[in-house]
Amino acid sequence: MSDIGDWFKSIPFITRYWFAGSIVVPLIGKLGLISPVYLVLWPENFLHKFQIWRPVTSTLYFPVGPGTGFLYLVNLYFLYQYSTRLETGAFDGTPADYVFMLLFNWICIVITGLIMDMQLLMIPLIMSVLYVWAQLNRDMIVSFWFGTRFKLCDTPLPIAHYQVIINDLIGNLVGHLYYFLMFKYPMDLGGRAFLSTPQLLYRFFPSRRGGVSGFGAPPPSRRQAAPDQGGAGGGRHNWGQGFRLGED
Repeated sequence: MSDIGDWFKSIPFITRYWFAGSIVVPLIGKLGLISPVYLVLWPENFLHKFQIWRPVTSTLYFPVGPGTGFLYLVNLYFLYQYSTRLETGAFDGTPADYVFMLLFNWICIVITGLIMDMQLLMIPLIMSVLYVWAQLNRDMIVSFWFGTRFKLCDTPLPIAHYQVIINDLIGNLVGHLYYFLMFKYPMDLGGRAFLSTPQLLYRFFPSRRGGVSGFGAPPPSRRQAAPDQGGAGGGRHNWGQGFRLGED
């Protein structure tokens, strides 16, 4: 048990509590401590009966059973692996920026879920995180299950064969929206920054020294910065070396 405790404590802070919630809430529903009816997103109950917890519990809850257990474990694996890699990679030292990304994706997914009458939102949020991580490591060639090889920017596509397609697509679209507004448009296309981490989040999640910072205010366009890359401070951000899918 001490080994499990040490492993759990080694998980980065934000991922740790998201991972724990994704185990505890389904377990509560499975044991019948709270009826799953109260854990999923019913638009009528949320909008008209003010059951305001539903957008949160529907993101953490998954109906675990003989036919869904494997899919649930796969999603837990993706959550742990790729949330950890984002939190300790591109967002290392700036937890407020990572929390903002999760909040932005979550709000977009909840709105989509209300419009499309979706009750379970765990898969779309996890897939949105995986999509952002894949885009930040998009040129890396990785090995997938059964030895199939893909570019990282294409990684969410093979995973779609193992997930519910509509949930996959929503997660990818939301992840792309965040990536485009936060990174692609201001950095590569030289446009204005549409997203910025609220200062309130920096108060609750202060930045640490030594991490990659500055995602709240996207840097200038790469096209504009190119002539100065040889000078002091002109280098690009180091997005990390990437990983093989499935590696610990």
